[in-house]
Amino acid sequence: MAFREIKPEQLPGNVVDEICNKWMLLAAGTPDDFNFMTVNWGMMGELWFQPAVTVYVRDSRHTLGYMENNDTFTLISLKEGHQQALSIAGSKSGRDIDKVKETGLTPVSLDGAPSFEEAAYTIVCKKMYQAPLDVSKIVDEEAVTRAYPDPVDAHQMFIGKIIKAYINE
Repeated sequence: MAFREIKPEQLPGNVVDEICNKWMLLAAGTPDDFNFMTVNWGMMGELWFQPAVTVYVRDSRHTLGYMENNDTFTLISLKEGHQQALSIAGSKSGRDIDKVKETGLTPVSLDGAPSFEEAAYTIVCKKMYQAPLDVSKIVDEEAVTRAYPDPVDAHQMFIGKIIKAYINE
């Protein structure tokens, strides 16, 4: 496997499909100490004149501390055939298990940020903004009912500038 740097505009596939239907991994930390989880809420585009992503992490997630305490994070699209790894990453906590061991994924470092050999592509982001998502400001009642049956476990919103993108050939 070889990671090759590409421009964010050259990322393959449909980002909406990747995030909503296939799920992506969000990883934060250092090569020696990191955690990861699935994300299926997020956006990609441009903000403040640069390519950017927005991701949301529930207050209860173990990954939140890694996001808060590190300047960079990665979004990772796994190659086909890793649905079981995505399922474990989305349903088990790094507080309770060794996610790397349980998922069978192989960690690699890209510019000091965590990714996996099994990645189809990896987006390396530098944190630009973080704020709690204020559930009281959501005007779509159905969204509130479906997403926040327990309003105490809301989300933190993170916006990251895309600093590098890599495709795994």
